[in-house]
Amino acid sequence: MSPFPLTEQEIDAFIDMAFAEDIGPGDVTCSTVIPADASLTATMNAREATVVAGLPLVAPIFRRLDPACTVTAHTTDGEWLQPGDKLITIEGKARALLSAERTALNIVQHLSGIATLTRQYVDMIDGTDARLLDTRKTIPGLRKLGKYATGMGGAKNHRMGLFDAVMIKDNHIAVAGSISKAVRSAKAAGRTDIQVECDTLEQVHEALQAGAHSLLLDNMPPAVLRSALDIVNSAIPCEASGGVNLDTILAIAETGVDYISVGRLTQSAPAVDIGLDYSA
Repeated sequence: MSPFPLTEQEIDAFIDMAFAEDIGPGDVTCSTVIPADASLTATMNAREATVVAGLPLVAPIFRRLDPACTVTAHTTDGEWLQPGDKLITIEGKARALLSAERTALNIVQHLSGIATLTRQYVDMIDGTDARLLDTRKTIPGLRKLGKYATGMGGAKNHRMGLFDAVMIKDNHIAVAGSISKAVRSAKAAGRTDIQVECDTLEQVHEALQAGAHSLLLDNMPPAVLRSALDIVNSAIPCEASGGVNLDTILAIAETGVDYISVGRLTQSAPAVDIGLDYSA
Protein backbone atom coordinates (compact mmCIF):
# COMPACT_ATOMS: atom_id res chain seq x y z
CA MET A 1 0.00 0.00 0.00
CA SER A 2 1.36 3.41 -0.99
CA PRO A 3 2.30 5.81 1.83
CA PHE A 4 0.33 9.04 2.06
CA PRO A 5 2.11 11.41 -0.34
CA LEU A 6 1.80 14.80 1.40
CA THR A 7 4.15 16.12 4.06
CA GLU A 8 2.76 17.97 7.08
CA GLN A 9 3.71 21.24 5.39
CA GLU A 10 1.86 20.25 2.21
CA ILE A 11 -1.20 19.23 4.20
CA ASP A 12 -1.17 22.60 5.94
CA ALA A 13 -0.88 24.39 2.59
CA PHE A 14 -3.78 22.36 1.18
CA ILE A 15 -5.99 23.24 4.16
CA ASP A 16 -4.97 26.91 3.91
CA MET A 17 -6.09 26.98 0.28
CA ALA A 18 -9.33 25.08 0.91
CA PHE A 19 -10.40 27.19 3.89
CA ALA A 20 -9.45 30.44 2.16
CA GLU A 21 -11.89 29.76 -0.67
CA ASP A 22 -14.66 28.21 1.44
CA ILE A 23 -14.60 29.92 4.84
CA GLY A 24 -12.81 33.12 3.83
CA PRO A 25 -13.17 35.76 6.55
CA GLY A 26 -15.61 33.56 8.51
CA ASP A 27 -18.58 31.18 8.44
CA VAL A 28 -21.44 33.65 8.89
CA THR A 29 -24.05 30.92 9.30
CA CYS A 30 -22.28 29.16 12.15
CA SER A 31 -21.32 32.40 13.87
CA THR A 32 -24.91 33.64 13.90
CA VAL A 33 -26.89 30.40 14.31
CA ILE A 34 -24.77 27.97 16.34
CA PRO A 35 -24.12 28.70 20.06
CA ALA A 36 -20.41 29.18 20.74
CA ASP A 37 -20.42 26.47 23.41
CA ALA A 38 -22.35 23.87 21.40
CA SER A 39 -20.72 20.50 20.73
CA LEU A 40 -21.65 17.55 18.56
CA THR A 41 -20.62 14.16 17.25
CA ALA A 42 -20.44 13.51 13.51
CA THR A 43 -19.94 10.26 11.62
CA MET A 44 -18.73 10.07 8.04
CA ASN A 45 -20.70 7.28 6.35
CA ALA A 46 -20.53 5.62 2.94
CA ARG A 47 -23.80 5.88 1.04
CA GLU A 48 -22.69 3.66 -1.83
CA ALA A 49 -20.08 0.95 -2.40
CA THR A 50 -16.76 2.77 -2.18
CA VAL A 51 -13.02 2.21 -2.14
CA VAL A 52 -12.01 4.82 0.40
CA ALA A 53 -9.13 7.26 -0.06
CA GLY A 54 -8.13 10.50 1.63
CA LEU A 55 -8.78 9.68 5.28
CA PRO A 56 -5.37 10.99 6.48
CA LEU A 57 -6.59 14.48 5.57
CA VAL A 58 -9.73 14.37 7.69
CA ALA A 59 -8.25 14.80 11.17
CA PRO A 60 -5.96 17.70 10.14
CA ILE A 61 -8.90 19.47 8.48
CA PHE A 62 -11.13 19.32 11.55
CA ARG A 63 -8.29 19.93 14.00
CA ARG A 64 -7.34 23.12 12.21
CA LEU A 65 -10.56 24.66 13.59
CA ASP A 66 -10.85 22.59 16.78
CA PRO A 67 -7.43 21.29 17.90
CA ALA A 68 -9.03 19.40 20.77
CA CYS A 69 -11.58 17.47 18.69
CA THR A 70 -11.53 13.67 18.83
CA VAL A 71 -11.22 11.79 15.53
CA THR A 72 -11.78 8.02 15.47
CA ALA A 73 -11.11 6.07 12.26
CA HIS A 74 -13.23 2.99 11.51
CA THR A 75 -11.41 1.95 8.32
CA THR A 76 -8.28 2.68 6.29
CA ASP A 77 -7.58 3.91 2.78
CA GLY A 78 -7.85 1.23 0.13
CA GLU A 79 -10.67 -0.70 1.83
CA TRP A 80 -13.98 -1.52 0.12
CA LEU A 81 -16.92 -0.09 2.05
CA GLN A 82 -20.59 -0.88 1.65
CA PRO A 83 -23.50 1.56 2.06
CA GLY A 84 -23.87 2.44 5.72
CA ASP A 85 -20.28 1.60 6.68
CA LYS A 86 -18.54 4.15 8.88
CA LEU A 87 -15.34 5.90 7.83
CA ILE A 88 -14.60 8.26 10.71
CA THR A 89 -16.32 9.68 13.81
CA ILE A 90 -15.52 13.23 14.96
CA GLU A 91 -16.42 14.80 18.32
CA GLY A 92 -15.83 18.45 19.08
CA LYS A 93 -17.07 22.02 18.88
CA ALA A 94 -20.13 22.35 16.68
CA ARG A 95 -19.09 25.57 14.94
CA ALA A 96 -15.70 24.17 14.00
CA LEU A 97 -16.98 20.84 12.73
CA LEU A 98 -19.76 22.39 10.70
CA SER A 99 -17.38 24.92 9.14
CA ALA A 100 -14.86 22.22 8.18
CA GLU A 101 -17.47 19.70 6.99
CA ARG A 102 -17.54 20.56 3.29
CA THR A 103 -13.77 20.65 2.87
CA ALA A 104 -13.40 17.23 4.49
CA LEU A 105 -16.25 15.70 2.50
CA ASN A 106 -15.19 17.18 -0.82
CA ILE A 107 -11.69 15.77 -0.76
CA VAL A 108 -12.66 12.32 0.55
CA GLN A 109 -15.52 12.04 -1.95
CA HIS A 110 -13.22 13.07 -4.81
CA LEU A 111 -10.31 10.80 -3.90
CA SER A 112 -12.58 7.87 -3.06
CA GLY A 113 -14.25 8.32 -6.44
CA ILE A 114 -10.87 7.96 -8.13
CA ALA A 115 -9.98 4.91 -6.04
CA THR A 116 -13.36 3.28 -6.69
CA LEU A 117 -13.21 3.75 -10.47
CA THR A 118 -9.61 2.54 -10.50
CA ARG A 119 -10.56 -0.64 -8.66
CA GLN A 120 -13.23 -1.33 -11.28
CA TYR A 121 -10.61 -1.17 -14.03
CA VAL A 122 -8.16 -3.29 -12.04
CA ASP A 123 -10.84 -5.93 -11.47
CA MET A 124 -11.65 -6.02 -15.19
CA ILE A 125 -8.10 -7.12 -16.10
CA ASP A 126 -7.62 -9.45 -13.14
CA GLY A 127 -6.11 -12.69 -14.39
CA THR A 128 -4.15 -11.05 -17.21
CA ASP A 129 -0.52 -9.93 -17.09
CA ALA A 130 -1.36 -6.29 -17.87
CA ARG A 131 -0.87 -3.62 -15.21
CA LEU A 132 -3.07 -0.52 -14.99
CA LEU A 133 -1.35 2.88 -15.08
CA ASP A 134 -2.62 6.36 -14.29
CA THR A 135 -1.62 9.48 -16.26
CA ARG A 136 -0.84 13.20 -15.83
CA LYS A 137 -4.48 14.09 -16.51
CA THR A 138 -5.09 15.38 -13.01
CA ILE A 139 -6.65 18.50 -11.50
CA PRO A 140 -3.86 21.11 -11.12
CA GLY A 141 -2.63 21.17 -7.54
CA LEU A 142 -4.05 17.73 -6.73
CA ARG A 143 -1.69 15.46 -8.67
CA LYS A 144 -0.04 13.80 -5.68
CA LEU A 145 -3.43 13.14 -4.10
CA GLY A 146 -5.02 11.93 -7.35
CA LYS A 147 -2.20 9.51 -8.04
CA TYR A 148 -2.27 8.36 -4.42
CA ALA A 149 -5.96 7.55 -4.88
CA THR A 150 -5.29 5.47 -8.01
CA GLY A 151 -2.76 3.55 -5.96
CA MET A 152 -5.44 2.89 -3.33
CA GLY A 153 -7.52 1.47 -6.17
CA GLY A 154 -4.73 -0.83 -7.29
CA ALA A 155 -3.09 1.03 -10.19
CA LYS A 156 0.60 1.74 -10.68
CA ASN A 157 1.69 5.36 -10.93
CA HIS A 158 3.00 6.52 -14.30
CA ARG A 159 5.13 9.68 -14.48
CA MET A 160 4.48 12.12 -11.68
CA GLY A 161 5.51 14.94 -14.00
CA LEU A 162 7.45 15.91 -17.09
CA PHE A 163 10.65 15.67 -15.05
CA ASP A 164 10.41 11.92 -14.49
CA ALA A 165 11.11 10.43 -17.90
CA VAL A 166 11.32 11.19 -21.62
CA MET A 167 8.04 10.52 -23.41
CA ILE A 168 8.24 11.40 -27.10
CA LYS A 169 4.73 12.02 -28.43
CA ASP A 170 3.32 13.03 -31.80
CA ASN A 171 3.92 16.76 -31.39
CA HIS A 172 7.50 16.18 -30.25
CA ILE A 173 8.07 13.99 -33.31
CA ALA A 174 6.59 16.61 -35.61
CA VAL A 175 8.89 19.33 -34.28
CA ALA A 176 12.00 17.11 -34.02
CA GLY A 177 11.53 15.83 -37.57
CA SER A 178 11.20 12.10 -36.93
CA ILE A 179 11.17 9.45 -34.22
CA SER A 180 14.77 8.58 -35.01
CA LYS A 181 15.93 12.19 -34.60
CA ALA A 182 13.99 12.63 -31.36
CA VAL A 183 15.36 9.44 -29.83
CA ARG A 184 18.87 10.26 -30.96
CA SER A 185 18.69 13.67 -29.27
CA ALA A 186 17.39 12.15 -26.03
CA LYS A 187 20.15 9.56 -26.04
CA ALA A 188 22.75 12.25 -26.68
CA ALA A 189 21.47 13.96 -23.52
CA GLY A 190 22.19 10.77 -21.58
CA ARG A 191 18.60 9.65 -21.08
CA THR A 192 17.97 5.95 -20.47
CA ASP A 193 14.22 6.22 -19.94
CA ILE A 194 12.96 7.04 -23.43
CA GLN A 195 9.39 6.11 -24.28
CA VAL A 196 8.01 6.71 -27.77
CA GLU A 197 4.35 7.05 -28.66
CA CYS A 198 3.52 5.04 -31.77
CA ASP A 199 0.33 5.37 -33.79
CA THR A 200 1.30 2.96 -36.58
CA LEU A 201 3.25 -0.25 -37.06
CA GLU A 202 5.76 1.68 -39.15
CA GLN A 203 6.45 3.88 -36.14
CA VAL A 204 6.90 0.79 -33.97
CA HIS A 205 9.63 -0.42 -36.34
CA GLU A 206 11.29 3.00 -36.35
CA ALA A 207 11.19 3.41 -32.56
CA LEU A 208 12.70 -0.04 -32.03
CA GLN A 209 15.48 0.61 -34.52
CA ALA A 210 16.17 3.99 -32.91
CA GLY A 211 16.68 2.34 -29.53
CA ALA A 212 13.60 3.42 -27.56
CA HIS A 213 13.41 1.91 -24.08
CA SER A 214 9.61 1.46 -24.10
CA LEU A 215 6.67 2.11 -26.39
CA LEU A 216 3.27 3.72 -25.91
CA LEU A 217 0.93 2.12 -28.46
CA ASP A 218 -1.70 4.78 -28.98
CA ASN A 219 -5.30 4.11 -30.06
CA MET A 220 -4.51 0.74 -31.60
CA PRO A 221 -7.35 -1.80 -31.77
CA PRO A 222 -6.53 -5.25 -30.33
CA ALA A 223 -5.63 -6.80 -33.69
CA VAL A 224 -3.12 -4.03 -34.43
CA LEU A 225 -1.80 -4.19 -30.87
CA ARG A 226 -1.03 -7.87 -31.36
CA SER A 227 0.86 -7.08 -34.54
CA ALA A 228 2.83 -4.40 -32.73
CA LEU A 229 3.68 -6.78 -29.91
CA ASP A 230 4.83 -9.37 -32.45
CA ILE A 231 7.21 -6.78 -33.88
CA VAL A 232 8.57 -5.89 -30.44
CA ASN A 233 8.84 -9.57 -29.46
CA SER A 234 9.17 -8.70 -25.74
CA ALA A 235 12.36 -6.70 -26.37
CA ILE A 236 11.05 -3.67 -24.44
CA PRO A 237 7.93 -2.93 -22.35
CA CYS A 238 4.81 -1.81 -24.20
CA GLU A 239 1.93 0.32 -22.95
CA ALA A 240 -1.48 0.65 -24.59
CA SER A 241 -3.35 3.93 -24.32
CA GLY A 242 -6.15 5.91 -25.91
CA GLY A 243 -9.88 5.24 -25.85
CA VAL A 244 -9.64 2.73 -23.01
CA ASN A 245 -12.84 2.19 -21.02
CA LEU A 246 -14.43 -0.53 -18.93
CA ASP A 247 -15.92 -2.14 -22.05
CA THR A 248 -12.64 -2.33 -23.96
CA ILE A 249 -9.90 -2.82 -21.38
CA LEU A 250 -10.11 -6.61 -21.08
CA ALA A 251 -9.67 -7.17 -24.82
CA ILE A 252 -6.70 -4.81 -24.75
CA ALA A 253 -5.16 -6.63 -21.78
CA GLU A 254 -5.63 -10.01 -23.48
CA THR A 255 -3.33 -8.94 -26.32
CA GLY A 256 -0.40 -9.40 -23.94
CA VAL A 257 0.49 -5.74 -23.54
CA ASP A 258 2.49 -4.96 -20.38
CA TYR A 259 0.68 -1.80 -19.29
CA ILE A 260 -2.57 0.01 -19.99
CA SER A 261 -2.88 3.70 -19.12
CA VAL A 262 -6.27 5.31 -18.49
CA GLY A 263 -6.60 9.07 -18.23
CA ARG A 264 -10.18 9.03 -17.03
CA LEU A 265 -9.12 7.56 -13.66
CA THR A 266 -8.11 11.03 -12.50
CA GLN A 267 -9.63 13.19 -15.24
CA SER A 268 -13.29 12.25 -14.95
CA ALA A 269 -13.92 9.86 -12.06
CA PRO A 270 -17.27 10.71 -10.41
CA ALA A 271 -17.20 11.62 -6.74
CA VAL A 272 -18.75 8.97 -4.53
CA ASP A 273 -21.61 9.62 -2.13
CA ILE A 274 -20.27 9.99 1.40
CA GLY A 275 -22.22 11.83 4.06
CA LEU A 276 -21.49 13.36 7.45
CA ASP A 277 -24.33 12.61 9.86
CA TYR A 278 -24.60 14.52 13.12
CA SER A 279 -26.01 13.92 16.56
CA ALA A 280 -25.97 16.52 19.33
